[in-house]
Amino acid sequence: MNPTISIVVAIFNRKDELFELLNSLSFQADKAFEIIIVDDGSLVDLKPTIQSFEGILEIKYFRKDNSGPGLSRNYGSKRASNEWLVFVDSDVIVEKDYIENIKKDILTIPCDAFGGADKAHKGFNLMQKAISYSMTSVFTTGGIRGNKKAVSKFQPRSFNMGVKKEVFEKAGGFSEMRIGEDPDLSMTLWENGFSTAFFDDIAVYHKRRVDFGKFSKQVYQFGCARPILNQRHPKYVKISFAFPTLFLLGYILGFIEYFILGRGIILAFYGLYTFMVLIHAMIVTKNIAIAGMAVISTYIQMFSYGYGFLKSWILLNVFRMKPEEAFPKHFHRN
Repeated sequence: MNPTISIVVAIFNRKDELFELLNSLSFQADKAFEIIIVDDGSLVDLKPTIQSFEGILEIKYFRKDNSGPGLSRNYGSKRASNEWLVFVDSDVIVEKDYIENIKKDILTIPCDAFGGADKAHKGFNLMQKAISYSMTSVFTTGGIRGNKKAVSKFQPRSFNMGVKKEVFEKAGGFSEMRIGEDPDLSMTLWENGFSTAFFDDIAVYHKRRVDFGKFSKQVYQFGCARPILNQRHPKYVKISFAFPTLFLLGYILGFIEYFILGRGIILAFYGLYTFMVLIHAMIVTKNIAIAGMAVISTYIQMFSYGYGFLKSWILLNVFRMKPEEAFPKHFHRN
């Protein structure tokens, strides 16, 4: 039987990006799917944007009080009619064969949940392309967000993730976490005996943040979430999660070595790393301006994530704080 698809989008404001997402979905070769839009207490009116696609797309729109993306996706999932739930962020654009390829892959790759890669669209600005590079590069994330060969067990992320509805319900859906709720769900699925897979032909164009300040704040929050996830799922802890923190501490140590001992041995390694990132980014993006900005975004990512991870680890393991006490904004409480 042909799989049935419900796309669930949790959104807070981002009206223009919602239009671009819906516009890309309107050009799907396979039009047999529904869209569930959950307005998570937006401060702008999203209805005119949604109404502009009436008669073109099958859309169900719901508005609720703000609770964060995870619980909003749970809300939308309960109102979905189809067998498979597909979660995408509101700031993505999909190719016209996105739904078609999902259905094809579901029939040929046995799994209970799946995910796909993200990449930069040719229409993105230079900063967006630089940030996309740093978030998918082998020199930062090890390529785990964009290459199935980079990981032994793929962990779907909610910017491009599908789950059988019955499996999603058995696993309890997304948790109360506002940050890191998608890897939390992936590991919960594994702990309950469900399988995940990488579909290499369903990549989405992910805009992410549009300036370095917002990007820094976002990856800092990701870093804060990781030690919390380590506590919740100790079976899946990896030493690589601490690499950005070691990168940050090593950089600080390098400056101490330089100013106190007058040597630059440690900083020389960072110089080599910078050169390698620059050359690799030039090869990948084919643009020297993007490559230069990619070096900046790479350091922002490593430092911000590393600091967030270190802060969170200290609060949880040294001061023995509960996650919801250390980071109350990262959890929804009624």
